[in-house]
Amino acid sequence: MESNGDERTSGSKEQPADFKTEFHPCSNHPSLFQSQEEFGQNAFPAMVHDTQPWHPFIEEGDYIFAEIALQAGLSASHINGLLTLISRIGQGKCAWDRAAMQVMPFAHHNVVALYKGEDFTFPVYAQSLWEWALDLLSNPLLAPHFTWDAQRLFKYDGSKYKRFYSEPWTGDCWWNIQSHLPDVEDAILFAFILYADRTCLSSHAMVKGYPVVVWCGNLPINIRNGECYGGGCVVGWLPIVPESAKEEGKTRYTNYKCIIWHEAFHFILDKLAKLSKIGYKYECYDRITRWLFPLILILSADYEELCSKGKRPCPVCLVPIEALSQLSKTFPMCTVQQAKEALAIYQEKKSTSESILKSLGLRLVANVFWKVENSEPEEAVSLDDLHIMHAGLFGYHLLEELKIILNKLPLHFTGILHISFSDGNKLRDLLRQSFYAALSILMNDISHEGYQLLWMLRSYLELDSLIGLSIHTDRTLELIEKEQVTFEDKLKEYILHVSSGKLAEHLKTDWNFPKVHLWQHAVQDIWKKGVVCNYSTRPNEKMHGPLKDAYQDCSNGKDVASQVLRVDHHRLAMKLIRTRIDAEADHAQEDYDDSGIDSEDNEDILTSFDGHSIQMISSDHTLQQEFQGFHQKFTQFINQCIPIYLSRDRNSWKDISFAEMFELWEHGYLKVNYESRVDWQQAMDYLRCNPSFHGKPCYDNVLFQFSQNEIAFAHLVFMFSCNIPDFGKYDFTLVQPYTANISATHRSFDDDFRITHVKACPHTASMFIPIQSIVRGALLYPDPKHKDEYLVVEHIDGDMFHHINKWNRHHLHDG
Repeated sequence: MESNGDERTSGSKEQPADFKTEFHPCSNHPSLFQSQEEFGQNAFPAMVHDTQPWHPFIEEGDYIFAEIALQAGLSASHINGLLTLISRIGQGKCAWDRAAMQVMPFAHHNVVALYKGEDFTFPVYAQSLWEWALDLLSNPLLAPHFTWDAQRLFKYDGSKYKRFYSEPWTGDCWWNIQSHLPDVEDAILFAFILYADRTCLSSHAMVKGYPVVVWCGNLPINIRNGECYGGGCVVGWLPIVPESAKEEGKTRYTNYKCIIWHEAFHFILDKLAKLSKIGYKYECYDRITRWLFPLILILSADYEELCSKGKRPCPVCLVPIEALSQLSKTFPMCTVQQAKEALAIYQEKKSTSESILKSLGLRLVANVFWKVENSEPEEAVSLDDLHIMHAGLFGYHLLEELKIILNKLPLHFTGILHISFSDGNKLRDLLRQSFYAALSILMNDISHEGYQLLWMLRSYLELDSLIGLSIHTDRTLELIEKEQVTFEDKLKEYILHVSSGKLAEHLKTDWNFPKVHLWQHAVQDIWKKGVVCNYSTRPNEKMHGPLKDAYQDCSNGKDVASQVLRVDHHRLAMKLIRTRIDAEADHAQEDYDDSGIDSEDNEDILTSFDGHSIQMISSDHTLQQEFQGFHQKFTQFINQCIPIYLSRDRNSWKDISFAEMFELWEHGYLKVNYESRVDWQQAMDYLRCNPSFHGKPCYDNVLFQFSQNEIAFAHLVFMFSCNIPDFGKYDFTLVQPYTANISATHRSFDDDFRITHVKACPHTASMFIPIQSIVRGALLYPDPKHKDEYLVVEHIDGDMFHHINKWNRHHLHDG
């Protein structure tokens, strides 16, 4: 039975801890209660001093030279030419071959498949997944960071503990699998995350590769999704079956390609099938001997091998193709048992089983993952927000609809109509900009279809922000399900308007395609496997860049896979050595800090210009209305602010006066550290208040603490510090607050589209605030139809999304 995390609160008079961690019962680990400061902080034993972290290079300089050469993509002849010139190292690229012996090499295999009576051979390059795992386990820098047991995390909200989800081991899938592992002492799971997708290596897209990348699900996300050793690693290179104009689209040829894919993957899953059943005895870093049971926890890809092109196109559930856009409906889930039984029936009697296979959306292929225990592909396949949402539903569908509608308006748009991105990250940013820009263009009296599309885009933005949060609770999962119903309603209204409108022949009326449906499983994925960044292909896509560089810089266009993988193998060795060198440098720095020697922080919070007197500042900004009465405003503010700072009685306070020559030190840059409202970790904003930043004025907007219980937006005007006699140094800023009232008409529009509107106060109503009252930076979009009004871009990140949701609830209550 699932715990609600409330045990410690009942009957207890002491203030409950901020966080509670429940460990799987098999771990025999009691629940852990931690404060905000303690949560997520682990104390690791001191690492053993490594006198030669650059081994097998003879000297550190040898490694640095080789690292630069590898990163620059220099050929062997270039390297040897440089070495001859500087007469320092004489072994060229062979040095990297020696270094690469520290990590698992690739092996070459062949898949032989029969098609129409003829055998075809396809090359496969693979590392053993399990040998790669053992490399990680034996690394002393990674070993302390492995998490073995399933956890349930709770945060105290003032009345009770509420569960939240983050890493893969906080989801229910990990917990349930650990509950059903073989009954041996200290049986734990070793979780693999796999990603496979084709990529174009050449600029003309004629040369392609099919890398397979693996991550370890037992390592925390900062390591797993990082770019150092312990992050993603290429472990395979699958064959690409040539396209055939005569055969393409035929069921037999499609099945043939799938057979080759699954046969090739056998070489990557080497040993896993057996070890997933019997386990692997291993003494871990904490000196505990555990039985490791490997499994594929997450498939992070848009796997066409798992999707049928038939009438049941979802790899997770049995939704019929005509119901893909019905997000409010649920359908039976796909299971391995269904697939195995259907395939067995087919092998016995083909004529009667084809209808069964079609009804389940299956192909005549035994899935390679069936051989690995607890690795059902239907459970492992996960939401790929980059391709399904940003580059898919928006980039390929919603954006195209928007372009068509804008192109039909009696206006001229030279920007967005000609934008063509394949990068999902750029498309995500484009949506955040285009939605706010389109609000003043696609009015209902100008374009009925455009107006309805805006409703759909607004719902999409809400879902994108919710699904992408780095921490989820039952409340946020409930909001996702609710918003999916809203999106479905807005989609139906859009289709209705398009069907009966003038653009029916140009716009889409059939929205029953997989990428509309697949995000319906987001809640289930988060509940089972943690947050979306655990299985997003965003970090995976970044790994394509070095592979393309390797092809373009270090290959001759022949035997491409072996040449590219040799460079990638060298890069992995480089990461391993670089990690050791950096760890040793950090260790040395810690020893230096512990020695009591003062070290200066090389990054100040504020960057200063020269100091100027109040008189000079007022004179220099005579034409700026914000500086009217600067001296008087400053004096009044100080005499109101300092007593509050010092907890002095205002009635007994003796006002301070400032001469016109009193000096203020102007600042042009501010680094704001703040606690994220999403994951309670420290985040950072870089703010500018600079009259000439790269030759142009740059004055950012901020969110600041307006009163004890209220936040507000403002525009930075003048940041400075001053030394007040007898009281010390203080940092302040002059701002133009955005707290003016919005008209009721605007509020109605804002409520309809769920947008946050703010209005600037007159320039003469500028005010001073303490810099420490700044919460974070803010992105505001100028309302082109209403002077001095702005739309808050709340979808810029999860923290701002949370702030605005709380803001809207507060102002709705006030209204």
